[in-house]
Amino acid sequence: MADGIDRRTFLGSGLAAGIAGTIGPIPVAASRLRKTAPFMPPDFELEEATIADLQARMASGEHTARSLTESYLARIEELDRVGPALRALLETNPDALEIADERDAERRAGRVRGTLHGIPILLKDNIETADRMETAAGSLALLGARPGRDAFAAGQLREAGAVILGKANLSEWANFRSTASSSGWSARGGQAKNPYALDRTPCGSSSGSGTAVAANICAVAVGTETDGSIVCPSSANSLVGIKPTLGVVSRSGIVPLSHSQDTAGPMARTVADAATLLGAMAGADPTDPVTTENGGRPQADYTRFLDPRGLEGARIGIPREPFFGYSEETDRIAESAIDALREAGAVLVDPAALPHAGEYEDSEYEVLLYDFKADVNAYLAGRPGARVRTLADLIRFNEERREEEMPFFGQEIFVQAEEKGPLTEAAYLEALEKNHRLSRVEGIDHVMDEHRLDALFAPTTSPPWTIDLVNGDHGLGGCSTPAAVAGYPHVTVPAGYAFGLPVGVSFFGRAWSEPVLIRLAYAFEQATKARRPPRFAATAELVTS
Repeated sequence: MADGIDRRTFLGSGLAAGIAGTIGPIPVAASRLRKTAPFMPPDFELEEATIADLQARMASGEHTARSLTESYLARIEELDRVGPALRALLETNPDALEIADERDAERRAGRVRGTLHGIPILLKDNIETADRMETAAGSLALLGARPGRDAFAAGQLREAGAVILGKANLSEWANFRSTASSSGWSARGGQAKNPYALDRTPCGSSSGSGTAVAANICAVAVGTETDGSIVCPSSANSLVGIKPTLGVVSRSGIVPLSHSQDTAGPMARTVADAATLLGAMAGADPTDPVTTENGGRPQADYTRFLDPRGLEGARIGIPREPFFGYSEETDRIAESAIDALREAGAVLVDPAALPHAGEYEDSEYEVLLYDFKADVNAYLAGRPGARVRTLADLIRFNEERREEEMPFFGQEIFVQAEEKGPLTEAAYLEALEKNHRLSRVEGIDHVMDEHRLDALFAPTTSPPWTIDLVNGDHGLGGCSTPAAVAGYPHVTVPAGYAFGLPVGVSFFGRAWSEPVLIRLAYAFEQATKARRPPRFAATAELVTS
């Protein structure tokens, strides 16, 4: 689900003191798509700069955390509100420059907290921050009810020294509102765009995070995924995305969709940056038992697994059904990537059939409906000052504000979820058991045991499709569901382009295998160097004779 096939679209596959103020809600009229004139991106000193690059500049005195923050804020002004009007951000942090000044003072005093010290990052708008920014999941219903605490992951990033630059746009309510939704649209922010082709989807519910990182209006960003919402926007924006094992990153303080599958994760331009960000977010949280139960093994430093020769001798399975064959261009790029794996020394098991793939979409959807009702009701009941306290309240709010909240698509999924009963019902328990059995023991674990695999490999999804606010998303396929349903890790890496549109490839595998997947993804990245920055084209690079 969430990777662009039929019902899967529901999840989303399935930014100078004068600039640092809050960007308010965008009127609905402003969110309607307009023809975009050709745009020539301005030169940007920090384009494609990695975390290591930025740290070296601060260590040398060439830059400070404040000057980096000012540069990114200016970049936001150039690209997000004017120019191509990417609408990747909902608001910038009015305290960003003050935080940057504090990090600079610490550096002068000899205290550098770590590799994220002074690095400007963005958070998706469903990750709580106890500051002057909103956390609203893109909805008007939560505006004004500011959280009294940071999400655990946001607190981890603050403690690591990051400068939280702002909140990224997203598919409203993590794209779990309508079966006809358009990825990247929210009532708060309007329609986010893909910087590679402005009429194409940024994909996933973490769409603003993907657009922002790809367009170099932040260093790195945090997204969240239930099924496809990190890996799809990462693929569509030529990024590295890591959907970690359920339990690596705390869910505490994140607006929920499903406790069975939700996780936050990093989105970056390089595997090294994604690994750095993942390590900073990971950790045991006593308020989220999944981070301490079941042998959880989060790492404090995932960068130690970066190995340019990491593919040598690695056994990688290629599950061709049903993850190939839906797009000729995707297959072309994937086959080239497979050749690169072989040339880098990987041992390929091709094909390596993944049992039960495609057999648990219905039961996944059933679980998500039950989870959403239970989880969002509990979340809203505990959200101080929220004007909606239940899913039923939220449905009524949307109906009363239909012109602003539902100008393009409705809330069919909300209504379906509201009809579900408690999590003790047999229908829920049976669907959850089926999901875990087919995706884990009889699925990913089985094929990896059978062939002694280090990872499975497939194209992440199709080239990004055209934005369609009338009919909704219309992607062709993807591979996000097995790892999402299992709660297992999934890493996507840029692999190539079709008509100028990005396509990524995926490594996924057993629970807690992030170290292995990061090693493989890094070696692939270093062997291929596929990513190139966006050109903000009006449309795909279509050439006719």
